[in-house]
Amino acid sequence: MDGLCLYCLREKTEGPAAISAKGIDEKGETFVIPYRQLEAVVSTVSLDEFGSEQIQRKAHEDLSWITQKSITHEKVIEEAMIKNGKILSVVPMRLGIIFKDKAGLENVLARDYSKFKEILEKIRGKREWSVKVYLADRSKFEQTTGEKNDAIREKKKELASLPEGMAFFMEEELKEIISEQVDKELSHVLNDLFETLAKHSADSAKNRVLTKELTGKSESMVLNSAYLVCEEKVQEFNKEIESLKQQMCAKGVFLESSGPWPAFNFTSL
Repeated sequence: MDGLCLYCLREKTEGPAAISAKGIDEKGETFVIPYRQLEAVVSTVSLDEFGSEQIQRKAHEDLSWITQKSITHEKVIEEAMIKNGKILSVVPMRLGIIFKDKAGLENVLARDYSKFKEILEKIRGKREWSVKVYLADRSKFEQTTGEKNDAIREKKKELASLPEGMAFFMEEELKEIISEQVDKELSHVLNDLFETLAKHSADSAKNRVLTKELTGKSESMVLNSAYLVCEEKVQEFNKEIESLKQQMCAKGVFLESSGPWPAFNFTSL
């Protein structure tokens, strides 16, 4: 038995609505179901393989499978964002929104029609940009922090004035102070960075910091943020990022920016 996988919603467009990307089963074509002033981007899938319960089970049992399906799912949304060279506003759906039939989908569209229209209005003319921050060199960050931190400087002076035997025991205390002050300074730097970029955006969000296993990087992620940026401010936003990259690099921190993406972080119902 077949059902419908929903990828995203977008405002009704003119002309042919064909989308070339394959669905999450990598077999069926994606297509559009119009509903009033909305278009639902969907594909036909086997409910035996892609029912909501089956996808939930796969998410726990087979990480590689769910990762690949998530990538395919996002590719469909990214293609749905663009038509005739124009970037469209879309409400992206999480992987696993499956309907048994068209009637079930249309019931949801009817029930939440005003909410979907409100979200599309909120994100119209705006795009999501991602900024991830990594601590590449903690020793460099410790050095730059120590150079301007009063508590660390005072403890180092105290340590230098002590006899060698006593200094040995004080070194551990100094290490603890340095670690504490470095963590405080890093938090302060990241908050400043987030607020600086937020000023150039219509909305902003902090996401869960990812582990090295998920990022595939040797450096530790310390900030995972997203920004909803108006089209006319994108150049200004990216210019600010380049400036911050130079500032952070001197401290042993690096930024990784990407976009535009579907507004996943700013379209929750």
